Amino acid sequence: MIYETAPAKINFTLDTLFKRDDGYHEIEMIMTTIDLNDRLSFQKRKDKKIVVDIEHNYVPNDHKNLAYRAAKLMVETYNIKEGITITIDKDIPVSAGLAGGSADAAATMRGMNRLFRLGKSLDDLSALGIQIGTDIPFCIYNKTAVCTGRGEKVTFLDKPPSAWVVLAKPDLGISSPDVFKALNLNEQHVVYNDLCKQALKTNDYQLLCKSLSNRLEPISISMHPEIKKLKDNMLQCGADGALMSGSGPTVYALAQKERQAKNIFNAVNGCCNEVYLVRLLG
Repeated sequence: MIYETAPAKINFTLDTLFKRDDGYHEIEMIMTTIDLNDRLSFQKRKDKKIVVDIEHNYVPNDHKNLAYRAAKLMVETYNIKEGITITIDKDIPVSAGLAGGSADAAATMRGMNRLFRLGKSLDDLSALGIQIGTDIPFCIYNKTAVCTGRGEKVTFLDKPPSAWVVLAKPDLGISSPDVFKALNLNEQHVVYNDLCKQALKTNDYQLLCKSLSNRLEPISISMHPEIKKLKDNMLQCGADGALMSGSGPTVYALAQKERQAKNIFNAVNGCCNEVYLVRLLG
């Protein structure tokens, strides 16, 4: 039995630069990991089947599950002759903009690499993972990084200053493809990638909070105004910075002091079912 931890990610920044010839958007985003994890275990099977064992009503256990697809890709690419049972103990909320599915897929690739003694590097797994998800290369490494291209070009950055993170997921689902479809690249929305890199390089917490920016946030807010209410509530309750992660709908707040973080947590806990108080990792 092999075990892997799959931490959630948050975006410090997310920018979309242009529409590529392959239909995807060219992106530049800075992400880090947080102390909110799924836990996975892996066991060989003799019947060549891929079995995903997960106790969660909203999560499929077939080809719609990214961990299943990652396992299938590993079996086909590396000619693995045995089957595998993947057991997922899930804490990361689903369809939240926190890359829970991608984190599970990345953990599956790392776990199978060890279980079947394939001897592949993380770079090998990252190059393979982009075939099934744009966040998977980042999740393979689990470090603070800037991701460009479709997400496959990962450049590591300094880890962020120590801070608390309050995450709140409104009770709604957002389709990433719908958000990208609604994106108007001619509309200006400033994303502070360079400022964020400088903040991380100099370990400047205040500058990091000023640099939080997401090109997709106004689009998701126009579809679901409660995202803005949630963000405003966090800032009014003392958050040093707040931002929607990914295409949403989860909003997170940064706080340096635990008491400050608990105030924000208590303020939003009444209006969302899924609220978490964790630390930055990166």
